[in-house]
Amino acid sequence: MSLDARGALLLASWLSPAYPVGAFAYSHGLEQAAEAGLLPDAPALKAWLTAILRQGAGRSDAVLLAAAWRDPDDPAPAELAAALQPSAERALEATAQGAAFAMTTKAVRGHSGEAAALPVALGRAARREGLPLEETAAAFLHAFVSNLVSAAIRLSVLGQTEGQAVIAALAPICEAVAVEALAADPDDLGGACLAVDLSCMFHETQTTRLFRS
Repeated sequence: MSLDARGALLLASWLSPAYPVGAFAYSHGLEQAAEAGLLPDAPALKAWLTAILRQGAGRSDAVLLAAAWRDPDDPAPAELAAALQPSAERALEATAQGAAFAMTTKAVRGHSGEAAALPVALGRAARREGLPLEETAAAFLHAFVSNLVSAAIRLSVLGQTEGQAVIAALAPICEAVAVEALAADPDDLGGACLAVDLSCMFHETQTTRLFRS
């Protein structure tokens, strides 16, 4: 499969902030990390997001997306995605967005109505629309980090121009992780991003907050 103009526009639509999945409401623990002083500037944010992509949810989600793309009717990727969430808020982040994506895509495109974590729902939908796996995974990861950079901007970790520079610097990592996911399967799932996971857990008792995770 190759990504034609139709497919590119469809992916752009699905991963746009305008697609009603509520991504803007989640920070993946960034809010607590910023509150704790762990993200003082753009280089610190870039390192934090690089770890998420390579050793955290970024890589795991890409592997699950690939598994769902290869067999959209297999329930196992959705079950794994649910089991791998390290905290209640992270589970909400994954499943609420995935359910909203599936519901909207079913209403608009007539398929992918099964509720599942977002990467699984996206992988299923991409396969049913004939979208190529590598480009879908890379675009998903790029949208994921873009949303987190947007959260960091709203938390005053960095400015908008610095944010775009961080996104540009992370684009090759998104591509590399997507390629790695193509060669992996669910048996290869695993990671170690403990600081991020702890930030997500601590966020659940944070007094003042803008985000749901």
